[in-house]
Amino acid sequence: MPAVQEVIKTVTDSVKEAATVNAVFGEARVMNNRALIPVAMVCGGFGAGAGEGVMPGGEESAESGSGGGGGGGFNVRPLAVLEVTDTGTKFIPILDVTKIALATLGFLLGALWIMAKSKHHKHHHGIMKRCC
Repeated sequence: MPAVQEVIKTVTDSVKEAATVNAVFGEARVMNNRALIPVAMVCGGFGAGAGEGVMPGGEESAESGSGGGGGGGFNVRPLAVLEVTDTGTKFIPILDVTKIALATLGFLLGALWIMAKSKHHKHHHGIMKRCC
């Protein structure tokens, strides 16, 4: 099997092992007559490549080489819990406290910057009016 196909097969096999329904919906846990099923968002990507060739340099240099490689990554983030009871199913979202805190901080910094800019702008216009 050529090097390119070997690399692609290895990476594809690894992805197949990791990308299962259990990566998105975790194993159910039964407690107090209800089943809790964790739900996650799974994102991933991978790439692979390989090549073979002869070193440039004319007819006297007939050195050849080959190489290949691949890699990938996955991000799994909890989203919610499904609560299944005799009376129905509820989707209970999980809040990402870090994102909420960063959004709040960004909003506050933006508001402070606008207020400072506004005061600076008013101050300069006040000086201009007194001078003229």
